[in-house]
Parts: sequence; structure tokens; C-alpha cells
Amino acid sequence: MGISIWQILIIAVVVVLLFGRGKISDLMGDVAKGIKSFKKGMAEDDSEDSQKTIDHQANEEAPSAKAEDQTKAS
Repeated sequence: MGISIWQILIIAVVVVLLFGRGKISDLMGDVAKGIKSFKKGMAEDDSEDSQKTIDHQANEEAPSAKAEDQTKAS
């Protein structure tokens, strides 16, 4: 049992009656603005340096290990 076309039409009519055409079109406009903003943000992120590195020396201790050593020495 799938959703038939009549069930979809009834749901659409109920939604239009509850919210009205104005609110639905405003909501769709807001959704479109959000999508455009998201795409713009993704494009700006891609244009920046995509390879971000973390400088770390293998012989350096982690900050938490240094703090533990200092508390043991006290």
C-alpha cells in the first residue's frame, strides 16, 4: 500500500488551508535564501586554502603530560 495521488492532493489542500498561500510562499523563499547562502559559504570555503596543516614535532610532549609532570614534581 503506497501513497496514492489522491492522498497527496488531500494533504496538499489541508496544508494550504492551514497555512495559506502567503505563508507557504514566504517559507519557500526563506528556504531558497538558505540554500543560496549555504552554496555561497561552500564556494568561499573551497576558494580558501583547502590543505590546512597542524605543525607538530614528534619529540614534543602533549600539554596535558606537561601539566601532570609539574603536579608530580610539586
